[in-house]
Amino acid sequence: MRVFDMLKLLVPELEPKATKIHLAGWNGHDDPLDVFLAGRFPEWQSFQARRNFERAFVLSLIEMQATDRWLFAGLHRVEGACFRVPDPHPAKLGQECWRYPMSELAETTELSGRLVAAYTRDARNAYRDAEKLIDRITMAEVLPRRLSIGTFPGFRSVDLSFDELGLIVGQGFESWRSALSSVAGVYLISDTETGKLYVGSASGMGGFWSRWSSYATTGHGGNVELRALVNVQGLDRAKAFRFSVLEIADIHTGEADVIARECHWKRVLLSREHGLNGN
Repeated sequence: MRVFDMLKLLVPELEPKATKIHLAGWNGHDDPLDVFLAGRFPEWQSFQARRNFERAFVLSLIEMQATDRWLFAGLHRVEGACFRVPDPHPAKLGQECWRYPMSELAETTELSGRLVAAYTRDARNAYRDAEKLIDRITMAEVLPRRLSIGTFPGFRSVDLSFDELGLIVGQGFESWRSALSSVAGVYLISDTETGKLYVGSASGMGGFWSRWSSYATTGHGGNVELRALVNVQGLDRAKAFRFSVLEIADIHTGEADVIARECHWKRVLLSREHGLNGN
């Protein structure tokens, strides 16, 4: 079944020639799937570098890791003419973009984050006229629940965006809180804008959970180099950070021993010489 036909059953006035399809993928700054999981997709989509949504409806699909699979991220109505505003992305300070007044149609929200479409991309253009694509975008599956942050995957598989970390800390997901608060160790923050690395450590009561909660709140966790970035460019600059675990230790391991391992990783990853560690 075509995805468009399913949506038209829910929104009878939906017509191909009145619809733009947004094939949202990595844009050099943001992963739209991370944005969606953090609950910011409608707002994020409303800012456009060009006049991409000059139709009444926008059908939003997000590229997934699986080949030729796309997550339905809502059907949106364009409520009026777009207008020029300062670009909110920290990497585009001083630039302007187009802001579209848009709203997600309530009739399709039950499928948002659940409907997975099958489509083999044949061009790089992320903004396509619906009448040119609807025959090729079909339903692959409908997930039983809306896609969300999963249970804790194990320390070796931790790889969180700043938005995901904020969601986990803000919602206090039990499997993540329990795991991250039970160990000390060494972690890595990767700046996806510059490729620079920051190595840090967590010790004492609360372990990683306590330390990373500070990052979720401030964006910099009190670290000198990260604080300089966030203070100059704003909290949105932290959206380029990704968090992973390098090494874990028993929660009762002494601070000196944890710091010794932190220093080891700084040497190995050259994060003093070429990264974001100031000491």
